[in-house]
Amino acid sequence: MSVDKILNDWEKKTFKPIYWLEGEEEYYINKLVDYAEHSILPESEAGFNLTVFYGKDADWAALLNACRRYPMFAERQVVILKEAQQMRELDRLESYIQNPLSSTVFVVSYKEKKLDGRSKLAKLLKEKAELLTTKKMYDNQLPEWTSELVKSKGFTISNKALVLLVDHTGNDLSRIDNEIDKLLINLGTRKNITEDDIEQFVGISKEYNVFELQDALAKKDLGKALLIIQYFGSNPKAAPIQLVLPALYNFLSKVYMLFGLVGQDEKFLATSIGVNPFFIKDYILAAKNYNSEGIEAALLLLHEYNLKSIGINSVAMEESSLLKEMIFKMMI
Repeated sequence: MSVDKILNDWEKKTFKPIYWLEGEEEYYINKLVDYAEHSILPESEAGFNLTVFYGKDADWAALLNACRRYPMFAERQVVILKEAQQMRELDRLESYIQNPLSSTVFVVSYKEKKLDGRSKLAKLLKEKAELLTTKKMYDNQLPEWTSELVKSKGFTISNKALVLLVDHTGNDLSRIDNEIDKLLINLGTRKNITEDDIEQFVGISKEYNVFELQDALAKKDLGKALLIIQYFGSNPKAAPIQLVLPALYNFLSKVYMLFGLVGQDEKFLATSIGVNPFFIKDYILAAKNYNSEGIEAALLLLHEYNLKSIGINSVAMEESSLLKEMIFKMMI
């Protein structure tokens, strides 16, 4: 069952006895748990009929007793188990899952992983519960997901602003959501998020960032690249080397993919390598400027300088000096 389907059911006051929410992506799990805690029951009923347990401290007997209790002055009660992955004797829940109470909505948050599908508990949940398994989103899905999130809030975002935001926040959906909410508060009556808004309210320079460094690399613009790296050196928190190197690897590895797709139209190329069609020209330009051997050499340099950044095969150097040396070797 999907997150949207569960939320739609809950909004329609349609409930199943057990919801097991597991997996690597906490954003969706938190979204459902937050709704269960604050919106399933009206405030007048929550005081008597909402019980929250935390896995590390939860006693299995007290938890089962709470689930088997009947609601007070209400049609249903809600019992939430947060951080279930930290609970000892989790398999003790099997007896309740086998025969749950229809007036109890039992919501379990099991983060960071999923149950071993071979276990008795996992097989029982598959049969008796509504099971949601979340996976970490792929990096190439983040721009589209973020754009849709902005749209769902009644706003739009420019392509460059979108890339700046996603590159800055990384694969953290909760942080992206929070940054968007912060932006929307500051927009006033405007409905479109621009790169200037990202610079002002998120704190990312629109001229000196990893995206612009990629652009300089694609164009073989050494002067621009060195200016950006110099800015990074003066503002270490803006783009630490362990953020820059993976971003450049992601860019160059997708450029390398283009060499097996010669002769296709731009839309096809963008879809094939998993980038926004608006930016595919940057990848095509890099492929032309470097050719396959040049991109291979650049990827090897990234590996070399990643090792140097953690002190392997290198004397101590400032991050900006390492980046300048690496970029110079890539372009020359």
